[in-house]
Amino acid sequence: MVDKPSILVTLVHIEGPLKGEIQELREDEISIGRHPSCHVLFPKDFRIISRNHAHILREGNRFKLLDQSSNGTFVNGERIKETYLGSGDVLVFAEGGPKVSFLTTIEEGSPPAEPAAKAGREFPPAVEETIREIPPAPQPPPPRPSAVPPPAPGKAQVPLVIQYGVTLRSFKELPVSLGSNPTCDFGLEHPGILDRHATLFFDQGQYWVKDLTGQGLVSINGQTVGVQAPLHPDSLLSLSPSGPTFRFLGGGRLAEYEDPSPE
Repeated sequence: MVDKPSILVTLVHIEGPLKGEIQELREDEISIGRHPSCHVLFPKDFRIISRNHAHILREGNRFKLLDQSSNGTFVNGERIKETYLGSGDVLVFAEGGPKVSFLTTIEEGSPPAEPAAKAGREFPPAVEETIREIPPAPQPPPPRPSAVPPPAPGKAQVPLVIQYGVTLRSFKELPVSLGSNPTCDFGLEHPGILDRHATLFFDQGQYWVKDLTGQGLVSINGQTVGVQAPLHPDSLLSLSPSGPTFRFLGGGRLAEYEDPSPE
């Protein structure tokens, strides 16, 4: 019998009483509600959420969301009773209630996941959701990035999710170009961003960033990347000295980061 891979579920709380929290779960069943036994536990007086509001069940290499509430559960704006989730989906528990980004990562050292047909709804490769800013998370002391360049970026079928301001974009293939030019895959309106600023790509089993500015503007954890450098979990990627800055959550997930230190 082939061992099933270890899949890490990451829930990024975008809106609601848990806003700013990032939960990482490995359970095959994740409960959501106000009951004290729930993995995702909302305050007991937050009555828009049912005591046992919803469950996320692992079925093979897929995750199914089951709604058990009176006020409903929504996935990418659509109310559901049950549906299979995809990494990058946005969940809302009750209309106008808490909003959560659902992300999955196959952990290093796990056997590869067998492809599984996605039942129910099918979504386009890029999903855009209007969301509010994800608050910053505490900065750990990550390792200094390596500036040793790998081979030139090539196409790779791996996921990439970027949250910037009110936009959440999901890509299924890398490389992805960043810049102010409208032809870039991910456009950025920021005074520190050049026409064609950077490229995100995948090589040697990890995600990389390549500085296209020729001015050494891109840095990781305060260290310029030179030509290009790998991204490690919890790294802070700054596209210029004036920003924007992203926290790399691992598994191809970038969330906008703002320094919480008081000025």
